[in-house]
Amino acid sequence: MNLSATYRRYVVFCGNSLYKFEVIADGRFFWKILDVLINNAGVNILEHCSEVTKESAELLMKINLLAPIHLTQLFGKKLISESKPGCILNISSQASQRAFSEHIVYCSTKAGLDQATRSAAFELGPHKIRVNALNPTVVLTDLGKAAWSDPVKSAGMLKRIPLGKFLEVEDVTSAALFLISDDAKMITGQCLAVDGGLQCT
Repeated sequence: MNLSATYRRYVVFCGNSLYKFEVIADGRFFWKILDVLINNAGVNILEHCSEVTKESAELLMKINLLAPIHLTQLFGKKLISESKPGCILNISSQASQRAFSEHIVYCSTKAGLDQATRSAAFELGPHKIRVNALNPTVVLTDLGKAAWSDPVKSAGMLKRIPLGKFLEVEDVTSAALFLISDDAKMITGQCLAVDGGLQCT
């Protein structure tokens, strides 16, 4: 899906590398015309709470929480310096609000990302910069398929979702398109659940 063509604006999807974004931030033309940042980096390592290693915890913290905070800082500073409006969208998770087996660090990082979203929205709002988060349930990406490939585990989770199925990638991108569009110009500081009704249960 070509987001820049749809909304005539330029979007950077930030993966697991800060370096690539900081090269752009160094002054290339592409950086100069950005007005939307989507923090989509995410990683998980399935470990029981009694077996979490320092290395895995630090990796998840760096990618899932610290990277979006740092990128928000870079992006926000650039927009403020040019008196430009913009918006930031963090891809969070229902794991920020619910407990899942072998997800203790992942849940913690996503809960932190939700609060970082609210705090950034509060501080950047006066500069006409909106900050929101999307909180999907299981999305059938490679990461989602790996984490929920066990039929017994997935069956238990599906029973908690009133609509009875996991999300496709398009379910998330449709909600993302709304939040970065002018249709959402008065929405900021929100964590939007895209979860098939999981929060109802």
